[in-house]
Amino acid sequence: MVPSLIILYTFINPRLYDLIDFWMRRIDDLDIKILSELSKDASISVPKLSKKINVNSSVVYSRIKRLVKGGLIKKFTIIINDEALGFSVKALTGINMDSKLRDNVLSELFRISEVREVAEVTGRFDILVTMNAHSLDEMHQLISEKIGRIEGVQKTETFIEMRKTSRELAYPTSIAK
Repeated sequence: MVPSLIILYTFINPRLYDLIDFWMRRIDDLDIKILSELSKDASISVPKLSKKINVNSSVVYSRIKRLVKGGLIKKFTIIINDEALGFSVKALTGINMDSKLRDNVLSELFRISEVREVAEVTGRFDILVTMNAHSLDEMHQLISEKIGRIEGVQKTETFIEMRKTSRELAYPTSIAK
């Protein structure tokens, strides 16, 4: 892109300038180290993180700020223990829907408090819905009386989670050149 066009675009959209500035400087090994540590524990303080990766605190702080501004870090969050809240049944429900009623199906799904995530997918289902319930009876009621009655839902197939084994996403400690 021609520099004058960048200036014109950034005058119209200042956020574009931030993104261009971020990507022109690129991601390096230090950024990857910071992302890796934050993905393990987003609540770690900058001084502790800087000590752990042996980098000055002000550098770590400015890098985190740049990663957020550049959109690489969307948000800092927590993982809730659903079982401690009494949600012992988890399910993934595949839904086939009338595509003409897509907007209605999606909006109605998000009105159901037990629905955690909705993904539009390829394959034999149109939508995959992740849900939590306190019991199998509650999950049955949720699927048959709430989801099954949404206008546009044609068919559902539910998979109850029996046991879950997961691992932390491991980020590389450096970028391959």
